[in-house]
Amino acid sequence: MHCFSTDRPSFQLPTYWLALCLMLLPILTQAADKGLFWKAESPSGITSYLFGTIHTDDNRVTEFSPQVLEALNSVDTFMMEVSPGQDPKLLMLKEGNIATLMTNEEFEQVRELADFHVMHLGAAMQMKPWLLAVIFDLPKPQTPFAQDNLLMTKSEDLSKEVVGIETAQEHFGVMDSFSLDEQMVMLRAVLQRTQEQKERDYERLLSAYLKGDAESITQLDEKITGGMLPDNLWLKMRKKLLDDRNIVMAERTIAKANQQSTFVAVGAAHLAGKTGLIAAYKNAGFKLTPLKMR
Repeated sequence: MHCFSTDRPSFQLPTYWLALCLMLLPILTQAADKGLFWKAESPSGITSYLFGTIHTDDNRVTEFSPQVLEALNSVDTFMMEVSPGQDPKLLMLKEGNIATLMTNEEFEQVRELADFHVMHLGAAMQMKPWLLAVIFDLPKPQTPFAQDNLLMTKSEDLSKEVVGIETAQEHFGVMDSFSLDEQMVMLRAVLQRTQEQKERDYERLLSAYLKGDAESITQLDEKITGGMLPDNLWLKMRKKLLDDRNIVMAERTIAKANQQSTFVAVGAAHLAGKTGLIAAYKNAGFKLTPLKMR
């Protein structure tokens, strides 16, 4: 379930699960708003940028084009989805473990997947079920340097101000609004998938991302993830993870972009659609120009 994709148990989890998750939500995308990289000029003439991310360490997306790097170098501030540095306790159960919620067969599946992802089984049992779903639905990472982390590091190297759009509590607390039973539904949906299915779907998503086509991404992700969950749970996730958060993201990033030149890096699905940042920036009087990512 790419909708739960995240970083690994190092707990460097700035945007991965939401970045991919929100690329799975069904939003209506106008043909003119397909792009993932935009120049945004404020009513007062300040130039900022919107960049749709996919949180993976795949070198097909971590080798940035000169245009992206030039844009990053030109701004005053880099904004990413969540403030750097998080408390690991946000990702762990307050008490007990999930072993008591699983059948023997499910426990064995979790044990095997924890080993595959180089996780200590005891630690895995204390993680919130949504987090295990995130981790287990991804290919094994090759490096700790995912795309958005690299953008943050490059920004720091360029002495840019680095700001989180959300606090860690806001960012990860979204999933705490789902009951333990709902989170177990998410985890079981992932346990039913083979590694071949996960890798195939990852390649399909990455291919759509490399084409810079937000519409294809959302259609593909709707097909993959929307079909894995009960309709009521899927609708709840879409509202909480996308629609509600888009309002806050738009307000905070537009306020910053009206003050100073800003590079905004958010999960790709936050950009398109009626509630997306592209529409919000246009409504706020910004002039948007699509740019090539590669």
